Amino acid sequence: MANHHILDSSGVDISAQDSWHALATDTLPDGIASIELTLLELLQKQEKPDVLVPLADLLDGSGAMATGLVKEVYDLIAQHSSRTGLWVTADSDTEALTALSELLLKQTLIVIHVPKFADGRGFSFAQTLRQLAYQGEIRVAGAFGRDQIAYLLRVGVDSFVLSEHDLQSDFDISQAFTALASSYGGRNAADLPMFAGA
Repeated sequence: MANHHILDSSGVDISAQDSWHALATDTLPDGIASIELTLLELLQKQEKPDVLVPLADLLDGSGAMATGLVKEVYDLIAQHSSRTGLWVTADSDTEALTALSELLLKQTLIVIHVPKFADGRGFSFAQTLRQLAYQGEIRVAGAFGRDQIAYLLRVGVDSFVLSEHDLQSDFDISQAFTALASSYGGRNAADLPMFAGA
């Protein structure tokens, strides 16, 4: 992920401090984590890294947490990890999240990958996680727009993966993090809940 940077909710580049490894799969999108590793590499490591696992690989055909071998492999990953997290594509069924709340609430980081710019389901996914009382970090990666950052902050996103191109463009990225900082009745709009009355 050398051509990507992770920015926190204030727009500060935290890439150098990021310790997450993505478990390599055929469906791993670019920009999910700075380091990829295979299951075999994880099992052979002396130290326990922070590992992101694809949520889709943990589910059965009905969208529930798989049992049997899949659960045993996930438990093995958790035993060999310092911290676990999940990455999920924003086109997942957000309504199914409530049934997975026990699994989701145990994660330190959840990365929402937005596959297409026009796909707004990442907003719903982040908001649903916060409504489930998820306290960990929510990160967005993929094809989201810089002009959407302020709105994603409002629904509970903590960090963003941006490409080198996004950071080197003429657009001042800090503006994206302060776009909603206009005043509403003496209050900062960015600090208001998403559906608060004026």
